[in-house]
Amino acid sequence: MPRGFFLGKNEEIMRNPATAVRNLPDTTSEPSGHRRLELKSRLALIGLIDEQMRSKAASTPIFTDLFSDLCELVDATAEGSKIDRLNPISRANGFHVFELTAEGTKIGQVNLLYLNKPIPCYFLVYVEVLPLFRKKGLGHRILSHLREFLDEKGALGILDNVIPRNDPTYAIYYRQAWEPIEQIIGPNNTDEDDNYMLYIPPQFQKKDIGQAVSRLLYHIKRKRTAIDMRDNEGMVKQTLEEFKELYEALLTYFEPEIAEGRADPCMRFLFTRFVTKFIFFRRRIGELIGYTGGESTEQIELAPDIAALPVLHIAPKDIAGETFCFSGNRTLCMQLLQVLDRQPAKTVESLPNALRPDLKNYLASRNLDSNRPLTIGDLLDLGYDPSQFKELCIDGKAYVLQRILKRSLPEFEEKQKLLDRLAPAVSDLRVLGARLQLNAPLALIQDMGNAYVLRRKIEAIPWDEAQVQFQQDPHLKRLSDGEGLEQLLLATIRAAGKKLTQTSGIDTEIAFDTLTWMVSWDISSNRPGLFMDFSGPVFESIWIS
Repeated sequence: MPRGFFLGKNEEIMRNPATAVRNLPDTTSEPSGHRRLELKSRLALIGLIDEQMRSKAASTPIFTDLFSDLCELVDATAEGSKIDRLNPISRANGFHVFELTAEGTKIGQVNLLYLNKPIPCYFLVYVEVLPLFRKKGLGHRILSHLREFLDEKGALGILDNVIPRNDPTYAIYYRQAWEPIEQIIGPNNTDEDDNYMLYIPPQFQKKDIGQAVSRLLYHIKRKRTAIDMRDNEGMVKQTLEEFKELYEALLTYFEPEIAEGRADPCMRFLFTRFVTKFIFFRRRIGELIGYTGGESTEQIELAPDIAALPVLHIAPKDIAGETFCFSGNRTLCMQLLQVLDRQPAKTVESLPNALRPDLKNYLASRNLDSNRPLTIGDLLDLGYDPSQFKELCIDGKAYVLQRILKRSLPEFEEKQKLLDRLAPAVSDLRVLGARLQLNAPLALIQDMGNAYVLRRKIEAIPWDEAQVQFQQDPHLKRLSDGEGLEQLLLATIRAAGKKLTQTSGIDTEIAFDTLTWMVSWDISSNRPGLFMDFSGPVFESIWIS
């Protein structure tokens, strides 16, 4: 169906991209019968599609117009970028925010925190460039404008350079006249892990500012937690706004299908991808220092007809293509392929979901059949995607297939190497009576834009889900209160992580951020897998995957 906002048929873009950007149609008018999408909205939609899909989508029927001349358009927009000098500063949570704009489109920003004692200074919190505008020199342009701003204000600039030294962009601040703080206050006045840098405007270049900078550094370190808290709050607010804009972009893009009540596969796929990304964001912000929920994620509410759409995790064929491959235990792969027949991805997605306690409770509370397809609204209500885990039998043995995005395969491979490295360390290891066990991947298949990891089915659930059951299930709460089971769970997981890091040498943060920790659990009866020893209840196993 023709759409009025498409650029693919606009020959002016081919001839003069920069002029075409300036002449984009007004998004408030509806000459074609429905709303138009502006550049930022189109970039948001494109950003929702995985990198490996974009190259294929450029020549497919569904996305031809959306992707047409995108590179030229992005380049032209970036070339016209500038800092808004008329109104460069907006204050939120104590921050100053500069926005990099081009033709009315925000394509980057820099966040600063002003400190006036003991010396006028702007602490650079972070510099951000919209993903599709990166690697075009905009980071340098932002820092160049920032340097002009600091010169104009007569204030120091200070930042904590967290860019790894082996990263190609590490020297970006050196090129913009930032220098290590040690050159001002001496190497003996900083901590080993410090990587603070200063920009000194002309007004201070011939002055002795060493003592003032030392006090400034102490002041920043003392306030660092508060700075991080305000930074987190600002980032949550900004990210929520981006999710809102993306949701509106999807509604606009699929306005004809929504009006006609058509469950277009592409629409289902993109709304499913949107909701899963939003759920992931919603789960992660609870870990942020200082996040209080003030910017409630309940601001984003799905329209009833969108919430009722069945989930679809398989990209339309003209996006994902038909690439297929497998790896792992060859015998098991052959058996798996026989079970999945000739359409692995479609067969996997039609398999029953792995029933964990929270999903069983959700279905029971709504009197829903476990075989009923999940809707996009179900994912939002549950707070996670149960369809990510599918159950199947191979040669009489129970297995689980976990869906991951193809772009996550490099991370999966690194995790696989880590699990291989941990295997000897975990062997015969017990912590607080619980046996440590690995549930390593057995095989992996790729099809239709997804990858599926095969593991044996174990009687266990993630430890944080077990904690929720102890807190919310009435029977388990009474049992936990009487026997201290929640405290036992947390103590066992902490001890297991400590023991694993001691025996394997891996970093504690890596152990908990990279690996999945599960606790033995009778899923059918929703009871913890415990046994009694002389000291009291003990978890049977802690599983690592």
